[in-house]
Amino acid sequence: MIISAIHLLLTYQCTYECDHCFVWGSPRQTGVMTLSEIRRILRQAETTEAVKGIFFEGGEPFLYYPILLHGVRDAAQRGFQVGVVTNGYWATGEEDACAWLEPLAGSLHSLSVSCDPYHGDEELAEQACRAAAAAEQLGIGVGTISVAQPGDDDTSLSLLMFRGRVVEKLAPGAPSRPAGVFTECPYEDLSDPGRVHVDPFGHIHLCQGISLGNLFRTPLSELCAGFDPGAHPVIGPLVAGGPAELARQHAVEPEGGYADACHLCYEVRRALRPRFPPTLTPDSMYGMFGE
Repeated sequence: MIISAIHLLLTYQCTYECDHCFVWGSPRQTGVMTLSEIRRILRQAETTEAVKGIFFEGGEPFLYYPILLHGVRDAAQRGFQVGVVTNGYWATGEEDACAWLEPLAGSLHSLSVSCDPYHGDEELAEQACRAAAAAEQLGIGVGTISVAQPGDDDTSLSLLMFRGRVVEKLAPGAPSRPAGVFTECPYEDLSDPGRVHVDPFGHIHLCQGISLGNLFRTPLSELCAGFDPGAHPVIGPLVAGGPAELARQHAVEPEGGYADACHLCYEVRRALRPRFPPTLTPDSMYGMFGE
């Protein structure tokens, strides 16, 4: 497996608890990367020779601003193109937004700002706009991440995927279809993903909550070289026949209908966690935190 980008989940903590969050971001979450761990990941990324992009995400990465700043600068100095994803909570004024971003200018290639109705009220939307404006003023590339709400057919918006907190908050009211129709993963090429997410505990996510292994225990290059999609207990069935095949191969009986393929996959994986604990991890990715 050759990957060209690594997305670092700097922390699972967030200022909000958005209904559509894949990773259950929350003020109650735990898990934060240290500078030492970031540098360890960057060194491993260098050994692959194929990784070109490093992205800092969360949760909300700006919650740990000094660590984010040093991580971005270190990644840029190593020759990676660097991006950050944020909700812009810190952009409380135009001058303040520039103050937060100015130390990142010259190292940060792109800032992606989450801005949609799931993130709350008008003030939060204004903060996102101020963050984007400040980035443009400082010569940092800007993108906006806006997730469609159920029934919204605006093709400029990202699709709502029913995994993570969205399964609990939004799936009950969404239109559903029988499990048997979900015979492929429509969003990811799981046999050759091209990018991975690494969380604060070292888990390498092929998709959120499906681990390839832990790079704090086994080098990234070794894990990538040894990746066999067909032999993976979760990826293998998903590649062969989507979430419906994952349920069939592991004798998980679907109950009722599902909003999309992610919804079925997530529910089957939750049922399989006791059988594949090193693969379907960590607990926090499945909503088990702050209890």
